Amino acid sequence: MPVFERHVFVCTHGDWCPAVDGDGVGVHARLKQLVRDRGLAGRVRVNHSGCFSQCGNGPMAVVYPDGVWYAALTPADAEEIVDRHLVGGQPVERLRYDPATMGGHKLERDADGRPRGRRGAWPAGPGRPER
Repeated sequence: MPVFERHVFVCTHGDWCPAVDGDGVGVHARLKQLVRDRGLAGRVRVNHSGCFSQCGNGPMAVVYPDGVWYAALTPADAEEIVDRHLVGGQPVERLRYDPATMGGHKLERDADGRPRGRRGAWPAGPGRPER
């Protein structure tokens, strides 16, 4: 039997996800709070993570054992991830990150620090357009 049903890792370290591309630290805090509020703390674990080598696509999170990756997250997205995915078992398709190839996918940046080729709004935050 696994120790936890699901384990969520959120990039909160590195140069970009925690603050420049959005609020990775806030995403982590909100997921952790909602997991506690929903009574899932004994079944679902939310942890800080180092860099996922997907810089420019963040803030990022990954849910195991499902292997579902999420990109360009905001703290406001946490409720939908908890309710639909962690409780309901259905990944949130509009937030999924599914690159065509495995491995690192760090985006190059322009002179202003904006990631080139990013699919989501930059920076991830309030008022961003739907994908």
